[in-house]
This record gives sequence, structure tokens and C-alpha cells, in this order.
Amino acid sequence: MNYRLLNFIVRGDARGSLVAIENNKDIPFEIKRVFYIYNTQNDSPRGCHANKKSQFVLIPLQGSCKVKIRLPHEEKIYTLNTPEQGLWLNNMVWKEMYDFSPQTTLLILSDHLYDASEYISDYNEYLNICTFKKDKNEEN
Repeated sequence: MNYRLLNFIVRGDARGSLVAIENNKDIPFEIKRVFYIYNTQNDSPRGCHANKKSQFVLIPLQGSCKVKIRLPHEEKIYTLNTPEQGLWLNNMVWKEMYDFSPQTTLLILSDHLYDASEYISDYNEYLNICTFKKDKNEEN
């Protein structure tokens, strides 16, 4: 499995709601980096890359956006629009976030610290790496 929706437990009362996220319990990894995207123009896609090592969980704290996931022989689009769900993406998953509603804040949790060398920003290069890994695995 390379991606899936995660449903978080919501706690609350008349005062409001609360979602708590814990390492290796609510998400499938230990959190090492947290960042967020906001003030994104609707016509400005974000992401448009894959990561060699990093996993991510994307959580829309406010607003909504779409996430296109691409694997060599698979494509799926999710609409993220509730802070009660997150989208887990394993490493080597091509991701594109787009169609941001006004005031969207997208929180991203990662299991690795930032390392520019692990980003693959060219889709053809990504496909070549995936094909190479598949061929290597079939040889073993």
C-alpha cells in the first residue's frame, strides 16, 4: 500500500472539537518534520514531486484542496476537506496538490527532516527510477 486516508478520532463538547495525533498510533510513522501551506492561489499547484525516503500525512486544517497521486500504473485524486482526515503518502509517490479553496491551510507531517537531494521534481525521471527499481527487484 502506497497511500490511504486516515480517520482521526474527534473529541469535543459544546465548546468545540479536538483532534490529537500521536506518533506511530494515529499516523504510521514518527513525526520528524511539520510544515504547512497557506495563502496558495487556486491556480498554483504545489508539490509536483516524489520523495525517495520521506512519507507524509496531509491534513486540511481549514478549507479544501485536491491531491493527485500518481504511480507508474495508477492515478487517483482525493479531495481533502475536513481536519478529521489525513492522507498518508508513502515514499516514492508522486503528489500534486491543487484547487485550493480560499483560506486553505494544509498541514503536512513527515518522517524525515528536509533533504533537497531526496526530491524528484521531474516526472519522467520519477518514472525511470520506478522502472529501474522494479527491474532490479525482478532480478533478485
